[in-house]
Amino acid sequence: MTIAENILAIKKTLPESVNLVAVSKFHPVEAIEEAYQGGQRIFGESKAQELQKKAVILPKDIEWHFIGHLQTNKVKYIAPFVSLIHSMDSVKLLEEVNKQEQKHSRVVPCLLQIHIAEEETKFGLDMEECRNLLSSTAFGNFSNIAVHGLMGMATFTDNEEQIRKEFRQLRTFFNDIKKQFFLNNDNFNILSMGMSDDYPVAVEEGSTMIRVGSRIFGERHY
Repeated sequence: MTIAENILAIKKTLPESVNLVAVSKFHPVEAIEEAYQGGQRIFGESKAQELQKKAVILPKDIEWHFIGHLQTNKVKYIAPFVSLIHSMDSVKLLEEVNKQEQKHSRVVPCLLQIHIAEEETKFGLDMEECRNLLSSTAFGNFSNIAVHGLMGMATFTDNEEQIRKEFRQLRTFFNDIKKQFFLNNDNFNILSMGMSDDYPVAVEEGSTMIRVGSRIFGERHY
């Protein structure tokens, strides 16, 4: 199957309320162009300079999502281009993104990354840290950032019940945060969870955005 056919096959399985991010990191421009010709407009990258290079040469109506761990010293590379940052995981990072977006007179949509996996290698705020951040004075001063939801990655395991439990936990937390901090904010509506191996479970548990790479582009060439 072609890249475009892979995208169509995935979209056919998704409710209309779920957006597909095609994870194009480490894939060549030609592969993204093929996906674009097939109607895909949202692409996910995890290296700031790679996103910058692709954004400069590819069509301007592409929505570039940054989905990897973002280092503060790399924010400047994506600040003019990025449509959504999925991986906000510290006050320090929020401060830097806010500072860089001020330079471009942009307000960038972001997701707070919540640590839900039973793996130390995954990044993210724990639930208490997230509440403390949203309650803080510092957070109220970020005029160039708009929090549109949460993101989380489940444990990498074959145990579907564990994956389901972690996604369900994040959905419950999302609902709580919405009530407590974003009740009258219609933009707080993104729950980004689910990747190539576990997105069907994520969708069943309430995901509104999935991040799929290998099922679209095949295995990556590093």
